[in-house]
Amino acid sequence: MLVPSLFTDNFVNDWFNDAFNTTPTLFKASGSSLMSADVKEYKDHYELSLELPGYKKEDVNASLKDGYLTIEAKREDKKDDSEDEAHFIRRERYVGTLERTFYVGEDVKQEDIKAKFDNGVLEINIPKVQAKPEVDTAQNIAIE
Repeated sequence: MLVPSLFTDNFVNDWFNDAFNTTPTLFKASGSSLMSADVKEYKDHYELSLELPGYKKEDVNASLKDGYLTIEAKREDKKDDSEDEAHFIRRERYVGTLERTFYVGEDVKQEDIKAKFDNGVLEINIPKVQAKPEVDTAQNIAIE
């Protein structure tokens, strides 16, 4: 059985990815670097807080499938008529889709997860669910 990975640290993966990445940092963007997450553990639930500054509630989607909670945020490039007269010299705002996935366990149900979005922060409460003990289903075969 997999253990929920809400509070694991990907230090080794991040270190190897960063050490061997030849992309200049100015152009590098990923869900984990632009969607910072904090996880708190309580007696009966976990609280996941994700920073999404500049995003609106309708730009954010959370889904649960096979025990994986996926948070996705989309930001589209806004075209104005004034762009015909001016051009960007530098543009640092991220445009595109960000996604983060957390394993919360296969026993967690969608209706038990509560989410709230306020001032660019998405707060998600995930209940702790006791893992069901595996039942030994082995059957003895009668030998004649």
